[in-house]
Amino acid sequence: MIPSWKNAGVRDSKNIGSDRRIAELAQMIRRTPGCVSTVVPIGNAAYNRLYVKMKSVNPLLAWGHARAIENMMGVADRMIPPPVRAISDQFAHDKGVIAKALMSLGRGIELVQRHKAEQDMAVAAASILARNEFVTRLRDLGRKYDMEFPKGGGANVDAAAKEFVARHGAAALHEVGKTHFRTALRAQGLPEPPKREWKRKSS
Repeated sequence: MIPSWKNAGVRDSKNIGSDRRIAELAQMIRRTPGCVSTVVPIGNAAYNRLYVKMKSVNPLLAWGHARAIENMMGVADRMIPPPVRAISDQFAHDKGVIAKALMSLGRGIELVQRHKAEQDMAVAAASILARNEFVTRLRDLGRKYDMEFPKGGGANVDAAAKEFVARHGAAALHEVGKTHFRTALRAQGLPEPPKREWKRKSS
């Protein structure tokens, strides 16, 4: 499995600029004999509800990672050999964030968290499947609302957000974006909170 993915050019999805290439690789990964995968999408409306409840992105990400691990363990009988560990990118300062979110099946295997985990071929493949899901859902949103939703940030995203509010109203923003982001505030003509200086926590 790993050599075939390397030969096909599987790598961290952030280093693949073409959505078409992402789609091709995602299809190839899913069709690889022996590959078992799951994707846990969190739509915009659900994201916004969870963010209001959790007040932070990290617990939300931890839940998503834990849910994916639990889903995979639910089909562990399809994996040869059986899984003994899960590898995740370390997105939080505290490794316990994901560990605490693990569900019953996920607690039965070793959890490895490390920075730049996409250097592992399985994690790189997972990042491609996740990116393909994101791109597909973004395209579907564009069709639903008859407009283009650009990725990332910048002036084109601000312009699209303002156009969306003008056409569909501010109340519908939670369906297409993260409403706690400054882009959403600017689109509604609301004041932005002062920027806080980021400081690395001492270890």
